[in-house]
Amino acid sequence: MALGILILHIHIPGCSSLKEKRRRLKPLLNRLHREFNISVSEVDHHDVWQSTTVGCAMISTDHSFNQRALQTVVHWIETHWPDITVVDEKIELL
Repeated sequence: MALGILILHIHIPGCSSLKEKRRRLKPLLNRLHREFNISVSEVDHHDVWQSTTVGCAMISTDHSFNQRALQTVVHWIETHWPDITVVDEKIELL
């Protein structure tokens, strides 16, 4: 069993309230779950308007599969969500 964890630091420009941040972030989290069948959650910076940390987790039988799939998640966000900036990414394989 292989566990892959992706931690993304995301900048959401133009948010002027936490309500607006949640309104823009929730569709992204739902779409990631549907598109890649991964667990996704906001894990840090809950009270910061224009910044958040998102955690993604994937379990499979192959570490290299997890690595490739999680890298695809980052590329997909950068391609399909141009109004959101991925500031930093970190992939951990356990």
